[in-house]
Amino acid sequence: MTRWTAGMRRIAVVTTAVAAAAIALTWALAATSSAASRPAARLGPADNAPRCDASDLGVWVPTNQTNGAAGTLLMPIEFTNLSHHACTLLGFPGVSAIGPGGQQLGSPAAWETSVNPVLVTLAPGATAYAMLAYSDVVTGNCPSRYKHTAIELRVYPPGETTPDYAFWSLATCSARGQTTFMRVRVIAPGIGVLGDLG
Repeated sequence: MTRWTAGMRRIAVVTTAVAAAAIALTWALAATSSAASRPAARLGPADNAPRCDASDLGVWVPTNQTNGAAGTLLMPIEFTNLSHHACTLLGFPGVSAIGPGGQQLGSPAAWETSVNPVLVTLAPGATAYAMLAYSDVVTGNCPSRYKHTAIELRVYPPGETTPDYAFWSLATCSARGQTTFMRVRVIAPGIGVLGDLG
């Protein structure tokens, strides 16, 4: 089975899980933690739930939840727990744009540190998100020989070395010395919706 076929099957499972969760729950953005940042531990300190790894998660970018102004598009990267056990996420995901040949396009997303990390415990079927900011100013001004169109995002859950992949088709810039065209915030609980993307 190709990675693309496996990815499409995972997208179908994630869509079903999120639809059920949206009916059952009203999501709210959790209050920002004032605690200092700390490395993710393999076990969550509160309930000993294991850290979420790539095999636990479906990762996707909802195309109907994109907003933006002043040359920046804001979109949530969603993390849905597809396993049968609770697991935790703490901190920043690693995010890179990937081209049709599997190559990384440009620099990974920079970490936007204006919000402190909070431990997010995901029950089976629950979803968390990290807000991604994409600069179409940077990609628009990119020299043509360095401009490419991505087909997906490679997303590493915090603290993990095995990635997930999410469909994502936007222009990228691989020119050296260019300001990065993506920034990402820490993972927060709930489904990222337009009202949360401020």
